[in-house]
Amino acid sequence: MKSAVIVFPGSNCDSDCFHTLKDVMKVSVEFVWHKDGNLPPVDLVVLPGGFSYGDYLRTGAIARFSPIMREVTRHANEGRTVIGICNGFQILLESGLLPGAMLRNKTLEFVCKHTWIRTEENRTIFTRQIKTGETLNIPVAHGEGNYYCDDDTLKSLQDHAQVVFRYAARDGKLGEDFNPNGSRDHIAGIVNRKKNVLGMMPHPERASEDMLGSHDGLKIWKSIIQSFS
Repeated sequence: MKSAVIVFPGSNCDSDCFHTLKDVMKVSVEFVWHKDGNLPPVDLVVLPGGFSYGDYLRTGAIARFSPIMREVTRHANEGRTVIGICNGFQILLESGLLPGAMLRNKTLEFVCKHTWIRTEENRTIFTRQIKTGETLNIPVAHGEGNYYCDDDTLKSLQDHAQVVFRYAARDGKLGEDFNPNGSRDHIAGIVNRKKNVLGMMPHPERASEDMLGSHDGLKIWKSIIQSFS
């Protein structure tokens, strides 16, 4: 399996994703600069976390116009695999590859802590090694992770099994006390209709080694790799 991590000015989780793929998962990976007009022949594209273009205007609003995003969009529309993490999720929303938008956290404060997310759908490339209902300990770090969509979009996400992760307690219970940002329907991650594009606010690359306090993120990376084996 070959992978690429896209680097925008302001990305700060690109090296984390690169390390996880290369050193932990032992797969081929390369950095791709946002101004590159061509995407190398890869199976997986990763849009990492950070503050692309300083998050001016809106999170992901400027990065959406980077030249490489034309290639990422083509890659996704061909049914190939894309994962956007945190700022990467925000860029996917701004690009129209996923529905909805991000608002400021309900507290209007930056949130950085470990959270539990409940797996709602395991019939995707990203979750095939995770049981439905299984909870994962994966950290968040964002100021605008409050996922929002209108009623029709939410119903469509639910009807087409596009909600992949929800914030929850360790035992899987849902509640506002376990929702770190106020996201609608406790949404932590969604996929597109084809289920080849995932956007999630929690950082699986920050939960891929025991020394980081959790290795639950490995289940997501292993699921992706399994789909290409």
